[in-house]
Amino acid sequence: MMQVTLRTTSSDKSAARRWQADHLLAAAFETELGWMALTHRGEMLAGVVFGHASKRQAMVSLRQNLGRGVVAPAIVDFRDVEELPDSMIGVVERLRAYAAGEKVDFSDVRVDDRHLTDFGRRIVTACRRIPRGRTRSYGQLAADCGSPGGARAVGQAMAKNRYPLIVPCHRVLAAGGLLGGFSAPQGLAMKRRLLMLEGEALCAR
Repeated sequence: MMQVTLRTTSSDKSAARRWQADHLLAAAFETELGWMALTHRGEMLAGVVFGHASKRQAMVSLRQNLGRGVVAPAIVDFRDVEELPDSMIGVVERLRAYAAGEKVDFSDVRVDDRHLTDFGRRIVTACRRIPRGRTRSYGQLAADCGSPGGARAVGQAMAKNRYPLIVPCHRVLAAGGLLGGFSAPQGLAMKRRLLMLEGEALCAR
């Protein structure tokens, strides 16, 4: 692969630092839940998409998700999985295992949450505590975050979740055990599939 050397004269140093900060290495890979793609900043996961019918669709979706609401979106540079750092290769392996129906723990995967508000970070933390095979309602998750009555805000945060499966937004349901919404490909059919994969009994509605 051709290597590109950045010029590092004094006038270019700040631009080079910006390039390094905004240049994300990514990879797309096939699983039993369709094509997935992920990217990272340092040792932190910056984004995940899944459920796509092709590699190209996964790549486009990842770029769109990262650029949503951002004035100057990061450059996403797709490489082979083997070119990712070992920590991210490990995440890829776990995502493949999860898609195959294995019980996988993502609790140690660090996520880049700098784009979130304090409330958004609390939502992500509370969502990650929902165990496999269990669910919480939007209202319950809002209460867990110290904001009773904030169900709508939780729903909006889940719809913008950049790390599905790692932050298991599919385990968050509407009131009364209804599935609610899901922004991944195939929508509620995919949400139901994930809950069935995890053995959740409330997935029929």
